[in-house]
Amino acid sequence: MKGRFPFPLLGIDSDNGGEFINNNLKRYCECNKITFTRSRPYRKNDNCYVEQKNYSVVRKTVGYMRHDTEEELLLLNELHTILRLYTNFFQPTMKLTEKTRTGPKVTKKYDKAKTPYQRVLEATLVSRSNKNRLKKEYAKLNPIALKRRIMHLQDKLVKLVVQKQIERGQDHVCGNAALVEKTLQKR
Repeated sequence: MKGRFPFPLLGIDSDNGGEFINNNLKRYCECNKITFTRSRPYRKNDNCYVEQKNYSVVRKTVGYMRHDTEEELLLLNELHTILRLYTNFFQPTMKLTEKTRTGPKVTKKYDKAKTPYQRVLEATLVSRSNKNRLKKEYAKLNPIALKRRIMHLQDKLVKLVVQKQIERGQDHVCGNAALVEKTLQKR
């Protein structure tokens, strides 16, 4: 993953869970001289930007269903690969540039909406070779094809979850059917 970044990885800031913090990650960070920090327990706003993306990108794409089989993992990995391309190359975001408070009123100003790809191309710290590599990758992409692939993988994932619940004889299949329907409708 580190090799895909167009800029040097200087630090990692993770949640507190054991799935994030372990000896392997600690050794990796030490060997590669990467600063490792973690959020404070029970302080949900420590990683508010990450949490925001968890909803706007991850949850809107895969929903809230439990994915715990090898087949689902493979689909999630494929979906993440396509979603990364679609989000970073074709989904613009606005960055907060100024926030002022006048009494109780807060006024926010944002910059022009740009994709992460456009922001990297404008960055002075990113090497020309990395920018050229990204330009070549961008030239090969078709946003409509990526979106169709994402929707196809979402459908497969939902069908797997429903089938898994039926096979396991879980009582809450009907409850999750509403979640499945809601997930499909949001697209």
